[in-house]
Amino acid sequence: MSDTPEIPEPGPDGGLGEHPLTAARLARHQEILVGAGYPYRFERSDYAVELHARYGSLSPGEETDDRVTVAGRLMAVRKMGKLVFAVLQDATGRIQLFVDRRTLGDEGFAEFDELDIGDWVGASGVMITTKKGEVSVRIDDFELLAKALRPLPAKWHGLQDVEMRSRRRYLDLMVNEHARTVALTRARIVGELRRQFEARGYVEVETPVLLSQATGALARPFQTHHNALEQDMYLRIATELFLKRLVVGGMERVFEIGRIFRNEGIDATHNPEFTMLESYQAFADYNDIMDMVEEMIAAVALAAVGWTEITYQGKKLDLSPPYRRVRMVDLVAEAVGEPVGFDRPLSEMRDLADRHGLEPGSTWGHGKIIDQLFEELVADDIWEPTFVLDHPKETSPLAREHRDDPNLTERYELFIAGAEYANAFSELNDPLDQRARFEQQARARAGGDEEAHPIDEDFLLALEYGLPPTGGLGIGVDRLVMLLTDQHHIREVILFPTLRPEA
Repeated sequence: MSDTPEIPEPGPDGGLGEHPLTAARLARHQEILVGAGYPYRFERSDYAVELHARYGSLSPGEETDDRVTVAGRLMAVRKMGKLVFAVLQDATGRIQLFVDRRTLGDEGFAEFDELDIGDWVGASGVMITTKKGEVSVRIDDFELLAKALRPLPAKWHGLQDVEMRSRRRYLDLMVNEHARTVALTRARIVGELRRQFEARGYVEVETPVLLSQATGALARPFQTHHNALEQDMYLRIATELFLKRLVVGGMERVFEIGRIFRNEGIDATHNPEFTMLESYQAFADYNDIMDMVEEMIAAVALAAVGWTEITYQGKKLDLSPPYRRVRMVDLVAEAVGEPVGFDRPLSEMRDLADRHGLEPGSTWGHGKIIDQLFEELVADDIWEPTFVLDHPKETSPLAREHRDDPNLTERYELFIAGAEYANAFSELNDPLDQRARFEQQARARAGGDEEAHPIDEDFLLALEYGLPPTGGLGIGVDRLVMLLTDQHHIREVILFPTLRPEA
């Protein structure tokens, strides 16, 4: 039985048999295929985590008559004469196999010795603890379920080789317990988000991914072509407009957890393909949605990690409500040390932007400048959960006009630890106002803004049938997973992130 510190690459012809580290494994695999072959299934009775829970209180050296059958990947082997101690890893954890020549017999013991680290094995026996108190299965029967033709890496360098772990996630999951923990925590987070919405009477739906035009967010889409229809198509950049169509149709509470695609850069918090949760609730406004989000974030934290006080990037963070609520214009005014607003001449606002390192575009108005000053001077420094309220109308084409200020909208973004985690509106439901804003976006698009909206005539038609007062919400699922697992790069929480092709 052997292991190796390196991952062998195939020879120039791709032949495993030409590499000394894989030739013996390949030969054994071929012997098995010529003989009885591998089983099609295996009946397992117990998992590692269950066995540790059930037998963890046994005294050192204690034996039972309880028979179990386990299965998993062989991860380590330690030989001591007529005894072998092997580690079997399944989806829940690791359990030790106690291999005794007296129990298994000479032939079985010799066959076990032919196994390699990385092989998939099923084994049966009785539960014991070793003299050192290790919960173990004293096996009296085993079966090779699948041969690993390549040896596992003996040393996996973790964050020292992030790209390789992202490219070969299967290896990462095999040998990196933390990677498995992150993946399982993500599943708990998504499951709890779904449960929270369903408990509030929301219905989960699915909307199109392939669209004739990409709308619903300020972002650059991916473009493709549908041959049968002979037309260009776009991958969705948001689910918003379709979900609001459903509210128009009478589905008063809907949500979707789905993949979103944006043709933008890749960095620590952005991947071109990511997961977004969007929801819409009739007869609610952005204040109602704020209250709900506070409750949900805390509930998800409890379900995923067990508490609401977490550590992120080495700093304490309290996710329990209530969260701070503050207007964007007030945060920007505080950052620049002077009043900021729509009553100042646009030339003064452009000068202010210049002084703080921005280069205002020709189509920028007051709202765009305020928004960009916030991004440049404020966003990165917000640590505790904060609802940044009342965004400019210019940068919020789908949000309802603020009831107290026609220059602003009833929109907020939730910022935590310098990143945005949620975006929510009192939804714009006036079809005439919506058309005017779409037309403004179309002019910006014509002026070179590739992220501006095209006009969605079908959505406008839907609005003309009447959208009730509605509160909408978007949550970045990947970022929430990053927060709750203390990961600092989005590729750590996406099992297969977008990467450049290997050279």
